[in-house]
Amino acid sequence: MAGHNKWSKVKHRKAVVDSRRSKVWTKCVKLIMVAAKHGGPDPGMNLALRYAIDEARYANVPRETIERAIRKGVGELGGQNYENVRYEGYGPGGVAVVVDALTDNRTRTAGDVRNAFAKYGGNLGATGCVSFMFETRGEIAVAPAGVNADRLIDLAVEAGARDVEPPTDDGPWLVLTEPADFARVKEAVEKAGLTIESAAINLAPTNTVAVSGDAARAVLKLIDTLEDNDDVQKVYANFEIPEAEMADLG
Repeated sequence: MAGHNKWSKVKHRKAVVDSRRSKVWTKCVKLIMVAAKHGGPDPGMNLALRYAIDEARYANVPRETIERAIRKGVGELGGQNYENVRYEGYGPGGVAVVVDALTDNRTRTAGDVRNAFAKYGGNLGATGCVSFMFETRGEIAVAPAGVNADRLIDLAVEAGARDVEPPTDDGPWLVLTEPADFARVKEAVEKAGLTIESAAINLAPTNTVAVSGDAARAVLKLIDTLEDNDDVQKVYANFEIPEAEMADLG
């Protein structure tokens, strides 16, 4: 899955750059509000909220904005009601795509997602049509500066990590975990004084579809369009693009 893994690390780098954009902050705030609403305002007792706050911090969301989002989530400041929605479908070249969204208007979001698929030669499908092609795993992106490879691998494995992938180009180290081990491994990396660029429990493809040329361009445009939607939180896909071509497209 070299091509997909390269794109995974490109996404981590892209997230660091995009963290300066208000659009990313908006997504983080919505995630915090929903987590607080369903599990309470204490991140020590609400794991989903703790993860949401961590994502916001990696995106450089100000502390007061995070605190305000929590208060909105538990109803202290009013606010909108968001719900989790998942969309699944096929993109160009038969690539499987899963879209996780938080929305206060299912009709609007479904229409936006359906139009994006149609615009780039894909089709929105029924629930469950492609999600079986993905597994849930923890992904911790560690900044490469100052990392001793042996030390990182040893501490990650000792904490329960499933695998550690080295940087591609100037990208991060990627520490992979089972969902149940994610918090423990992340804490071990933090205690070691290493810089985490991003950390989340995501979906990863169990198999990939090779695409190139126009199909590859269309897949990347579809993903960019979906990620640019304010309601969309995460986009997962199982494509594989040759590294040389990915460099050109990127």
